[in-house]
Amino acid sequence: MYFTRNISNAIVETSETFPVVLITGPRQVGKSTVLEHIKENNRAYVTLDDPQIRLLAQSDPALFLQTYKPPLLIDEVQYAPQLFPYIKILADRNKQKGMFWLTGSQPFQLMEKVSESLAGRVGILELQGLSQAEKNQSEGAPFLPDKLEPNSRKPYNINSIYNLILKGSFPELYATPRLNRNIFYASYLKTYIERDIRELTNIQDERTFLTFLKVVAARTGQLLNYADIAKDIGVTEVTIKAWISLLLTSGLIFLLQPYHNNLTNRAIKTPKLHFMDTGLCAYLCGWTSPETLSAGAMSCAIFESYVVGEIIKSYIHNDEQARFYFYRDKEKQEIDLIIERDNVFYPIEIKRTASPKEDDVKTFRLLEKMGVTAGKGAIVCLYENLLPLNREVQIVPMGYLG
Repeated sequence: MYFTRNISNAIVETSETFPVVLITGPRQVGKSTVLEHIKENNRAYVTLDDPQIRLLAQSDPALFLQTYKPPLLIDEVQYAPQLFPYIKILADRNKQKGMFWLTGSQPFQLMEKVSESLAGRVGILELQGLSQAEKNQSEGAPFLPDKLEPNSRKPYNINSIYNLILKGSFPELYATPRLNRNIFYASYLKTYIERDIRELTNIQDERTFLTFLKVVAARTGQLLNYADIAKDIGVTEVTIKAWISLLLTSGLIFLLQPYHNNLTNRAIKTPKLHFMDTGLCAYLCGWTSPETLSAGAMSCAIFESYVVGEIIKSYIHNDEQARFYFYRDKEKQEIDLIIERDNVFYPIEIKRTASPKEDDVKTFRLLEKMGVTAGKGAIVCLYENLLPLNREVQIVPMGYLG
């Protein structure tokens, strides 16, 4: 079963304006699949996962591009950056749009190679796992509190949401419902460590790195503290910083930056860590059922990570721009998420409750003290209907994410 991806329109538009389209994102989120479903009949497909084809691309890129001619879809292109200068030559010579569609699983490393060789010739898009809207096969739009209108969105209660949180967002888990979740995630981690991590750095002790993944997963929705993680694992802070960078490079985590300016001198300046796939996070932490996860110590933190991830995906899958922050000060006053768009700041409270109250959003008033333009706020929660909490804040049910 194929789930239509909201990024499809952006891919088509980008292919009509650039000679090269690059889709980046974590492994197994459906990058090549979405391209396969929208590609033209005359576009060839080749994957550099094949060792023989990869060797040809690395050792003789000119011959590779004579053998596989555009229009061409190249999967896992990060394995052969030697291709980029030759793709540039063909793009400049033929001056055709959409000649090459590329996918790659290591965004940051790819960006360095792409910027060197294909600057001005490549449109770059990012793909994450299935959004909540995509799972429901509905069109998603960038999340903004003042753009929401009452409609027939699917209602979610605490049980259905924690089912989604536990299962995660990898398309294969939804395309093949009988697929065992534990087997899938165990295989995913093995592939990730043995291929992506070894490609990015020389990890000597894979067991220690797996322990690191579990320790970091247990801290989703929390402030990032390198020293604490290093102490728990028994490695240096320098190592932890390098490994966190690997998770960012792989697209597995998002570091939500704190908002501060000249008027917020008591603001915390440490980023907050969020796993982009809560299913992988829950697996690493050993949660086996939505009931135990919902009742467990991580229930609120992983709920927050799920909401933050869905909102971020609503932007990247529509190729829309926004900045995302949170706010916390030394008095522990906090705004869970702030979306900055067109210089307007929209405060978001994330609450695992079906009975939201005005007291839940009292920290939104802090935006006035920050000297910024505040937009309509939202409290994302388990309430069933979209309703105004007051003139400035919307109650937003979980079904309105994406």
